[in-house]
Parts: sequence; structure tokens; C-alpha cells
Amino acid sequence: MLDGLGLAETTPGPLIMVTQFVGFLGAWSNPGQLPPILAATLGALVTTWTTFVPCFLWIFLGGPHIEQLRGNEGLTTALSAVTAAVVGVVLNLAVWFGLHIVFPAANTLDWFAVVVGLAAFIGMTRWKWDIIPVVLGAGLIGWLFKMLIWPNA
Repeated sequence: MLDGLGLAETTPGPLIMVTQFVGFLGAWSNPGQLPPILAATLGALVTTWTTFVPCFLWIFLGGPHIEQLRGNEGLTTALSAVTAAVVGVVLNLAVWFGLHIVFPAANTLDWFAVVVGLAAFIGMTRWKWDIIPVVLGAGLIGWLFKMLIWPNA
């Protein structure tokens, strides 16, 4: 999952990148009677298809009627609930990734990740650092740490 999310964050369209990656790896790991590369390619195609088709159906079939629905209070309430659910899913994913980065194994704490995370958090809240330099800087610092200072970490 970390590899898929990392791949997704390097380009636009994170959802489709993660679903393709997960579909590819899932089919590669369990190809059945097919060659792994064929199964993996089909797995990525199926996840892409099932991700995009419902969205396009909503857009093409519902698009012409959006103005009619603008004042519908029930629909507005339902969409607010969906928005809250999406925020909850994103928060859950952030907590899951954070826990697995800070605590990579049972009863272990990655102090380097904690220090870099705290430095980034303090810099962004106190000195209003922009997110792009923070992400690039933290990535570079992590890479240098991993490659030069502590290569077996």
C-alpha cells in the first residue's frame, strides 16, 4: 500500500494509480491458471474499468439534471454525509500510514520519522512553510539518511 500511495502521489490522479497498482499486485500474487504478467495486466484493467465506469455514468447520465437538483435539501444532506464519509476514510488512511511509519514493527519506534515529522509539522504551522518544499525536503533528508548515514535502517 505504501508503494502504491507513493506512486500515486507522484502524478495526477492518485485514486486510479493506487487502484491499478493494487489490482496489478493482487492478480500477480494470485494469477490462477494465467501467466502472472497477463493476470496482473488484466487485474489492473479490471480495477481501472470498475473505477471509471460508475463515475462516467454519473456524469453522462446525471449531468444534464444537476441544475434541477441544486435546491433539493435531501440531496444536499446526502452529499454532505458522503463528504463526511470521504473525509473519514482519508483520515483513517492517514492514521494507518502514520502508525506504520512511526511504528514499523511491534515494540519499535522510528525516531528518525518522528523527528522529521515533527520538524515538518512545526515548520508548516509556525513558519508557514509551503507543502511542496516540505515534502521534497523531507524526502531528500530521508533518502540521504537511508543511503548515507544509516544504510541498514
